[in-house]
Amino acid sequence: MSDKKIKKVVLAYSGGLDTSIIIPWLKENYENCEVIAVSGDVGQGTELEGLEEKAIKTGASKLYIEDLKKEFVEDFIFPTLKAGAKYEGDYLLGTSFARPVIAKRIVEIAKAEGADAICHGCTGKGNDQVRFELTIKAFAPDMKIIAPWREWNIKSRDEEIDYAEAHGIPLKISRETNYSKDKNLWHLSHEGLDLETPGNMPDYDKDGFLELGVSPFKAPDKPTYVKISFEKGIPVAINGEKLGSVEIIEKLNKLGGENGIGLADLVENRLVGMKSRGVYETPGGTILYRAHQVLETLTLDRDTQHYKEIVANRFAELVYFGQWFTPLREAISAFVDKTQETVTGDVTLCLYKGNMINAGVVSPYSLYDEEIATFDEDNVYDQKDSAGFINLFGLPIKVKAMIKEKNKEKKSKK
Repeated sequence: MSDKKIKKVVLAYSGGLDTSIIIPWLKENYENCEVIAVSGDVGQGTELEGLEEKAIKTGASKLYIEDLKKEFVEDFIFPTLKAGAKYEGDYLLGTSFARPVIAKRIVEIAKAEGADAICHGCTGKGNDQVRFELTIKAFAPDMKIIAPWREWNIKSRDEEIDYAEAHGIPLKISRETNYSKDKNLWHLSHEGLDLETPGNMPDYDKDGFLELGVSPFKAPDKPTYVKISFEKGIPVAINGEKLGSVEIIEKLNKLGGENGIGLADLVENRLVGMKSRGVYETPGGTILYRAHQVLETLTLDRDTQHYKEIVANRFAELVYFGQWFTPLREAISAFVDKTQETVTGDVTLCLYKGNMINAGVVSPYSLYDEEIATFDEDNVYDQKDSAGFINLFGLPIKVKAMIKEKNKEKKSKK
């Protein structure tokens, strides 16, 4: 489709710096096309306040605010939690799995509105452009995609602010506090400014930097105990109180945030090939991952547990790379669901100044047998049996050593 035929564009709209200036830019560069803004509510909270007025004032014909929190948690967060997936060992994928749920809804609205194109504000250096566009391709393969960062002459966030000021677009940021942030129910990310230098320690106690909690330095001097109940790998209750999926994360965010839990300072490998540095706040998610892992140590057999760790790494890559709606991700999730049939029980953690200390785990499917594991006398394990096991298990090592000795003897006789 030629640009001149684009009459209606659906924009993934957050109200942040990028998308705030994109509305007037689209109208300037696509013959005053109609712009319909869509904001997916995945737990941004107050960031959504006043968005409709702002979107209309800057040129949008209307704004959809779609409540996606429950779908986000149950269809994206929990499957990833059950997989135990962490990108490069530390990143809990807060931005990564929020993009496909938003993009899926944007496609649905674009189809309902008869839109000619979908627009997003992701930069050409980042991962989000891939996550948005792969989801769009999965549900609307022929839809035109507009990515202003790959078209316009703006080169930096300072130039974006210049554009906004020239067009009278109000911003909630200043040049001095211009961190690039992404917030949802699961996490808050921080990038840019002093964080672009990995040698700089983040100023966690600076006013306005942390939003989901306090630093470990300011956490209480007394521990907080929390018991999390799981059914088939899914958290269902906190301290014995049954809660909905969204409420569980909100509750744990509060408890974790108050105790300085879930700060991660990472240099990660982006999909596009460069390294980037970010600071992440994931208080509730960090608690859930730890509790789930502890429960699995009790309820999964060794081979399943070890193989699942391998699968978790690949699952994390798929999520990070924007490949949620792919056959491989779905197949791995089917495997994970099978492993979770016995991951039911209660895990208690002690939260203290950024630390999580195991404080007990119980499960009706526990594979831990005290009678077998005891160091005291027992009637079910004959320690003499281990000699034969070691002889067989070590046979390849023994054979290799014997052959090595024979070869040495042959050489010495020559």
